[in-house]
Amino acid sequence: MDFTFTEEQQAATEAAKAVFSGVAPDSVPSPALTPGAVADDFDRTLWGKLADADLLSLLIAPEHGGAGLDTIALCLVLRESAKVLARVPLLECGAAALTLQRHASEELRAEVLPGIATGDLVVTVATAGRTGHEPAELAVQARPEGTDWIIDGVQTAVPWARTADRILLPAHTPEGRAVLTLVPRAHPGVTLDEQVSTNGERLAEVRLDSVRISTREVIGDATAWASLRNVLTTGTCALALGLGERVLAMTSDYTGKREQFGFPVATFQAVAVQAADRFIDLRAMEATLWQAAWRLTTEATGPLPPAGDVAVAKIWASEGVRRVVQTAQHLHGGFGADTDYPLHRYHAWAKHLELSLGPAAAHEAALGDLLATHPLG
Repeated sequence: MDFTFTEEQQAATEAAKAVFSGVAPDSVPSPALTPGAVADDFDRTLWGKLADADLLSLLIAPEHGGAGLDTIALCLVLRESAKVLARVPLLECGAAALTLQRHASEELRAEVLPGIATGDLVVTVATAGRTGHEPAELAVQARPEGTDWIIDGVQTAVPWARTADRILLPAHTPEGRAVLTLVPRAHPGVTLDEQVSTNGERLAEVRLDSVRISTREVIGDATAWASLRNVLTTGTCALALGLGERVLAMTSDYTGKREQFGFPVATFQAVAVQAADRFIDLRAMEATLWQAAWRLTTEATGPLPPAGDVAVAKIWASEGVRRVVQTAQHLHGGFGADTDYPLHRYHAWAKHLELSLGPAAAHEAALGDLLATHPLG
């Protein structure tokens, strides 16, 4: 495994840093002070800047207006976005684009990928199922009818669903096969019920009542849903890493300036040890993230399928980001709870990321199943 990034990946990182350098994490009302969603829409201005910097087209093939890069490049950009709590559907749209690029028909790719590349078409992804605790593909049924498909079911907590143009969601056929369906948000039979996430962003419960879509909008590749979920989970780990790095930097800055008994509190052994432990958490999060992203990008073989590396990365991301923000709150003292200071926003986003696509316990169970199926040694 080589952690050296390519020139193209490094260029994507530098472009992301330039775009996100002007983003303020407190640009919307605090989720702690807002009874509903903090905003009606994602940051469209920032979305336009990402498009202008060619960061929305990273994973799309050149024939559709993209750079043809990989999951590692997406994770590098996501890492930078989380440092400023960027309110854009970058993970969902990027993962959807990569999945469509790999598994959709040429007709569907030509229809949607150019629009995603320019930022004119926003695609989100449903992953939580009906309750958030069941396989998402079991919450919706897709059955063929003539030259079309009929979709019925419910997906809860779908991010950005109320403002995205299309929703990529998993479903199961009457035979139990997992498929992906690309459903327009404004489509007969689609109902969106308001939900709000821990970090104050708008979610939606998406109800599908005999929704009819064309065959070209259904991806029947048996590996497509598992591949999409792996990319989304790994991307969530990248977001957790970027957020954790920013929070630890905030904590270092604060404890280096805050004095007690005439000395900066950062010089106290108890403070330094806690900060060092969180630094170790971040390095473990980083190593497991790039291991997972590398497996997904190269499709390299190993003792376990790539899903095993993804599970390990999410276990570290979920546990690590929680410990980082909790320690930061503790070392900031009462100042950390001040709603005029952005730390509490990072705490809310961290909790959202910790639980997104499964908490650590869920991935520990998944890893156990993989180990039982693929015994080591």
